Amino acid sequence: VMRDLAHQIVRDGEGASKFITINVTGANDDGAAKVIGLAIANSPLVKTAIAGEDPNWGRIVMAVGKAGEAADRDKLAIRIGGIQIAKNGEAIEGYEETPVAKHMQGEEVDIEVDVGMRDGSKCGTATVWTCDLTHDYIRINADYRS
Repeated sequence: VMRDLAHQIVRDGEGASKFITINVTGANDDGAAKVIGLAIANSPLVKTAIAGEDPNWGRIVMAVGKAGEAADRDKLAIRIGGIQIAKNGEAIEGYEETPVAKHMQGEEVDIEVDVGMRDGSKCGTATVWTCDLTHDYIRINADYRS
């Protein structure tokens, strides 16, 4: 019930058009994974890229770095919509944006980030939900007057 309510709140965000699930793995502990997930989820650059259906994975890397938690740049891996984009801190060979952009056209966007600090059962994990940041959000809040 609580998860369903949390999802409803995200889906009802002002001007929101996309429900985003961020799964972080490979962190030193669950707390670090949550901090990293929230840094990605709360990044205006990530949220606007998703609103624009732009698979700019550099914005995700920026948010991971901004989180202030340990991450191994040389082991970082990113998937969007289950499609591997980055591995070992670099774009995978032959990376093609088209299928990723197609996934981002949907109402649900899935992002997976492995920050490369730990493997298996010893790694910290977290799931964070958020929504995109659209022109409607700006309009709603710019035109609002209390």
